[in-house]
Amino acid sequence: MGRVNGMPWPRLRDAILDLLFPPKCVGCGGRGQLLCEDCSASMERISPPLCPRCGRPWSRPQLCSVCQKTQPTIDGIRAVAYFEGHLRRAIHQFKYWGVQALAAPLAELLVTYQTEHRLPADMIMPVPLHPEREAERGYNQAGLLAQALGRRIELPVVGTALSRVKVTVPQVNLDAERRQLNVAGAFRADGQRVAGRRVLLIDDVCTTGATMEACNGALQAAGAQSVWGLALARGR
Repeated sequence: MGRVNGMPWPRLRDAILDLLFPPKCVGCGGRGQLLCEDCSASMERISPPLCPRCGRPWSRPQLCSVCQKTQPTIDGIRAVAYFEGHLRRAIHQFKYWGVQALAAPLAELLVTYQTEHRLPADMIMPVPLHPEREAERGYNQAGLLAQALGRRIELPVVGTALSRVKVTVPQVNLDAERRQLNVAGAFRADGQRVAGRRVLLIDDVCTTGATMEACNGALQAAGAQSVWGLALARGR
């Protein structure tokens, strides 16, 4: 890879492009950053009290009514902020419009959360897409977030120890019961790589927790010591 005055060409190219075409904030449209500090700060964070298992807002010390009914076995799921406003727009552009450069500023939200809350983890693992869907999209948005998070908090990212082995329909239009059925048996984990390890699962959006719970089932079957999920956003 070539260099110009000591700077790698890709970095110089990006710097020139930023100078000629400054990025615009996906929230407010201001120039200079893809996600400005003001828009990031305005996102409504999800704060305690929470259900200790699924992370939904919940004022009692025991599991929420949903978890009492479904009895999830994942150690816990947390999300940074509500899936609305600037965060919703940023995730849509990142996930569906191909703006992969949003991975870094969005991952900063995860960095801040993990730094403050210290969810137990020896390794970071993105929720995988099925190979057909990843080939169609060109990337796994959860994988990009996981890589950016891992670099910042210096934890290994293991992107191939958990795989999606069943093609599933998009979860977005399914109710909670159908979401669980849709992802049942959809994942497989490599026991040689996860046995005895504490896994931090990363995804962009968590709605009912069905996908992370299905991932957890595969990881537990492969001998993982613990599994926590961390998402950028969840609905109210």
